[in-house]
Amino acid sequence: MESRTVCGILRAMDKLIIEGGHALSGSLSVSGSKNTALPLMAAALLADGTSVLSRIPNLRDVKTFAHVLRISGAAVQFDAARNEMTVDASGVNYPEAPYELVKKMRASFYMLGALLGRCGHARVSLPGGCAWGPRPVDLHLKGMEALGADIRLDHGYVVAEAKGGRLNGGTFRMNPSSVGATINLLLASVTARGASRIEHAAREPDVVVFGEMLQKMGASIKGLGTDTIDIEGVHTLSPVNFHNAPDRIELGTFMIAAAIAGKPGQPVRITNAAPEHLGDAFVDAFTQTGAGYEPGDDYIDVTAPDKLLPVSIETGVYPGFPTDLQAQWTVLLAQASGNARVRDTVYFDRFKHIPELHRMGANAIVVQNEVFIAGGNHLQGATVMSTDLRAGVSLVLAGMVAEGETHVLRVYHLDRGYENLDGKLADAGIAIRRVQYDEFADPSIKEPIAG
Repeated sequence: MESRTVCGILRAMDKLIIEGGHALSGSLSVSGSKNTALPLMAAALLADGTSVLSRIPNLRDVKTFAHVLRISGAAVQFDAARNEMTVDASGVNYPEAPYELVKKMRASFYMLGALLGRCGHARVSLPGGCAWGPRPVDLHLKGMEALGADIRLDHGYVVAEAKGGRLNGGTFRMNPSSVGATINLLLASVTARGASRIEHAAREPDVVVFGEMLQKMGASIKGLGTDTIDIEGVHTLSPVNFHNAPDRIELGTFMIAAAIAGKPGQPVRITNAAPEHLGDAFVDAFTQTGAGYEPGDDYIDVTAPDKLLPVSIETGVYPGFPTDLQAQWTVLLAQASGNARVRDTVYFDRFKHIPELHRMGANAIVVQNEVFIAGGNHLQGATVMSTDLRAGVSLVLAGMVAEGETHVLRVYHLDRGYENLDGKLADAGIAIRRVQYDEFADPSIKEPIAG
């Protein structure tokens, strides 16, 4: 992506150019889940040997986390063409995750639980991540302490120790429920000396599939998919071959794309999907819009309606409406025939896409953790900037239904979580292309970028 720098500042980046008004048609294939793949990679560190993970998406976050695993001593190979990763954890001997890598993605903080579970101690940088919203790690740290870890902060790093090399186990109640903390505590507790219990645990499919890999490795876990998970620590785990789940957020994104940009009466088939992972709240809201929804074993047919109906939503923990789909939902509401609102109860300030949608003509007002959208306004193409992963994809959706050209800048955010998004959309009839641009160029000077 990078072609040149000035004084160490990145100048050349990728952007997507979308010509609106082209109908989505044919089919879209869902990639493996990013939010599950990263925990699966962390789980592979717990076994002395080689685990093979399939359906791992070719994403920036996956490659970044692979480097984090290598720092610890693991040998990691990724076949992007086959979406297959091998993790040989035999050489894990350096229980540290450095700031230089952890700052790039918050999921690197899973190394805290993985290294505690494998080595009995860990030194992990406090994380960075998307440029929105507080995501405190207090739950992770308090949970580790409840399991018997000694925790201290050392110049921006979390240093965790298990006395005698293994945690004792314990009980921790989450408030609020957290996917990341549930995963981290499972990583740490499966090799503890005794029993552990996680109360008010996350129930998301990402957690369940991850827990199923741990069970296949030999972990004793009960209650996956419920709000109480019981773990009986085991001394060792074994390497496994494991198949990742489809990405439910990508599935929901494609469903919204088909509802707003599909041709009424002509279904768009979304393949390699797990409809059961969507959650009742999203499916209920989606069907109320008037869009056709016909699920199969591993696919969904979505048919755009003649008129989209406005449906207000409120995000919540699973099986509530996913916060990772609320930005996309605001674009759907902008196309609906009436007014509605989106209320995010998970992250209160996740509305950085709204000022960019304003540039395209959307009529939306943010009030605290709610956005009120007046539907029926025709969007116009504009130059807009992606600020995070889900905000970025919402701008792509808006560009698909806008009049004229939309330029979505800084799509490296998209590349963190959507595998070959522009390629998939182009194959399904959308006029979209990726080009390089100079972030700091003077628009009055016509200067081509090599590459």
